Amino acid sequence: MPIRCVYTDLDGTLLGKDGSLVHDADGVWTDLPMRALQMCERVGAEVVMKSGRRKSSVAAAARLLGQRSFIYEVGCGLVVDGEEEFLTDGLVPRDGRNIFQLIDDSGAPVLLLGHYIGRLEYHSPWHRDRDVSHLLRGSVDAAEANELLAAHGHDNLRLVDNGVIGERGSLNVDGPVHAYHLMPRAGSKARAVARHMQIRGYEMADVIAVGDSREDLEVAETVGRFFLVANAVEKDPDIRQAIGARPNVDVTEGRNGEGFYEAVVRSLAEAR
Repeated sequence: MPIRCVYTDLDGTLLGKDGSLVHDADGVWTDLPMRALQMCERVGAEVVMKSGRRKSSVAAAARLLGQRSFIYEVGCGLVVDGEEEFLTDGLVPRDGRNIFQLIDDSGAPVLLLGHYIGRLEYHSPWHRDRDVSHLLRGSVDAAEANELLAAHGHDNLRLVDNGVIGERGSLNVDGPVHAYHLMPRAGSKARAVARHMQIRGYEMADVIAVGDSREDLEVAETVGRFFLVANAVEKDPDIRQAIGARPNVDVTEGRNGEGFYEAVVRSLAEAR
């Protein structure tokens, strides 16, 4: 059966160096991502962006590429044909304050930043003007951080690892720096993908997903096939352990947008 939808992460996956659609991981011009998008258009496969970016940023990218649905802030928000839905369960905007502000009010960000001094900080300047999640960068054990949150009464929140980034800021850590989202526990890219599939009437066999982080990898449980782009493994070799025994996960040979192109071409060819 031909694929009906492709769910793709943006930074580190569809996009190349400095967030460019028309440059590869090294900043060299490439038209492969656009060619893959064109192939999806020709076969009638919807493309849905799933990103940790704020709503306004993902909305602009989706509009530029003519897509009617998108997932933002690591799956906390979903927009389908102009209709928005928060996937954060009981933690929703109230009393004129958005979810980001409510999380700030809880004291959870201060708790984490105080506990991980020198190892965790806000991911400036992209942490500003967000609706839901607090965007941080650093090098911490997310599972340990979530135990800390729960021990202090913040069991409705979690810290999500959304992949390796290049910016180090003022951090004093060895090894790769990751982007983290402090967000409602209920939200996830996998849940947002599953909800979009439900709205559209897609089955697992109808869809594929592409990404570069551990949070992206969780989407493999929802879709027929998941592709982890090569740069994810290059930057974070331990991510192979996170793949585990998932039989529907492949690692592409190409990095970033070239990996996205590979995922689309292989899926279309094998579906014939």
